[in-house]
This record gives sequence, structure tokens and C-alpha cells, in this order.
Amino acid sequence: MENKYTDINAAVIDSWVSQGWEWGQPISHEVYQRAKSGDWSVVLTPMKPVPKEWFGSLAGARVLGLASGGGQQMPIFSALGADCTVLDYSLSQLESERMVSQREGYPIEIVRADMTQPLPFPDGTFDLIFHPVSNCYVEDVYPIWRECFRVLKDGGRLLAGFDNGINFVFDLDEKTFKYKLPYNPLTDEKLMEEAMQQDDGVQFSHTIEEQVGGQLKAGFLLKDIYQDTDASGNLHDFNVPLYYATLAVKEGTAESHK
Repeated sequence: MENKYTDINAAVIDSWVSQGWEWGQPISHEVYQRAKSGDWSVVLTPMKPVPKEWFGSLAGARVLGLASGGGQQMPIFSALGADCTVLDYSLSQLESERMVSQREGYPIEIVRADMTQPLPFPDGTFDLIFHPVSNCYVEDVYPIWRECFRVLKDGGRLLAGFDNGINFVFDLDEKTFKYKLPYNPLTDEKLMEEAMQQDDGVQFSHTIEEQVGGQLKAGFLLKDIYQDTDASGNLHDFNVPLYYATLAVKEGTAESHK
């Protein structure tokens, strides 16, 4: 493969954004103003708002939006007084962050980087990492959890969303079983051809051992979890949970986050 798969995914997401992708549409000025007044919500997964108690105090907190570009969450956190950094590999998603920050007049550090590589931050930099569903675009998630642990301060919080892999079993109609798990186009030429034809990018299924277990192995203490569905489709109609969101803390000073 001429391009590494993360480059393919960045280009695919840029294309989705140009076509009006839901997760690439920045918030409006009105939504930003409401957040400044305390009226706000954000999601890690498609439907359920993240409980506000998961965040602690955002005023003055150093927040990393990990693969969280698009101008949707970082503006909210900035409106609440956080010092935000956003890391993404999609140029379009980062441009949305730049546009909203310039429109609303708040500072933000914008970093284009591939999260499969070591994060370009010193140890213990951040109070909170916000990581919406995105590691489905990464083959090996264990290094991501280890890097999150490294760049968080003691007692820092990791808020993460991820799919449980079930969606990868189905055909596009979400009614027909088609693929066996694990789903990995890098090890199956036919899967790669179909993914490219369907403009899906290179996506991967992951297990609970990789997702939650990976956080625990990295040293995190799991504090809370919930599941979620897609916003539409056959699996949504049957209320099939496809996603989890987790709150984890950097083990060591977790008592202060009870």
C-alpha cells in the first residue's frame, strides 16, 4: 500500500467533511454563547450527552481533544474557561477548530499529528483528555491508552468513546451478517478493496479487552461507563448498543475524583 492507512483515513475524513459529515460541522455562534452562559452538552458517542460530573471543573483546566477536531467540543470547553489543545490528523477538522476560535476570539493550540505515533506533549501536561469515537481508525489501540496515561497529570481524567465492534459484522443494510470479527482490512485484501470502494476509510473492530482492558493495563482506574446506540438505522431501531463511553482517572490520586 503506497500510503499508510492513517493518511488514507485523514483524506477520507476530509472528503466526508466536504460532503457535510455530521461530526465535521462546527457549532454555531449561538451554541457557543449558550455554553458561556452554562447551557451546554457534548457527546463522546452518537446519542447520549456526557454526564457533566465526569468533567470536574473546566475553568483553568488544560484539556486535550484527542482526535476531536471539527469545532464541536473544544469551543464548548473553551467557553467554559478551559485551556484547550486539539490534536487531529484531518486538515479539514483542524481548519474548523481554527475557524471557530477566530470567530469567537479564544486561544487554542492546534496540532496536526497521527495518534498512532507518540503524542507530541511532555509527561503530565493535561488535566483532561476528551477522546470521542475515533480509535476505530487505528489498528492497535494499546499505545494510545499508554500515551493518554503519560500525558495526563496525576489524577487527570480520560473521557473516551469507542464502538464495541458489533457494527462491523453487518452489511450496509444492517440486517445481514457479512463479516467475521475481528475486522481488519490490513490483513484481508478483499476487505480493503470493499472499504475503498465504499469510501469507508480503513477501519478496525476492537474488543473489550483492547478498549477497557487497554485503559486498565495502561494504569487507569475506571470510574464510570455507559453504552449508546447509533442515531439511526436498523440496529438503532432495535436499540442495539454499539458504543461505550468511559470515565477513567490516572491511578494514584484517584481518591480526589470520587
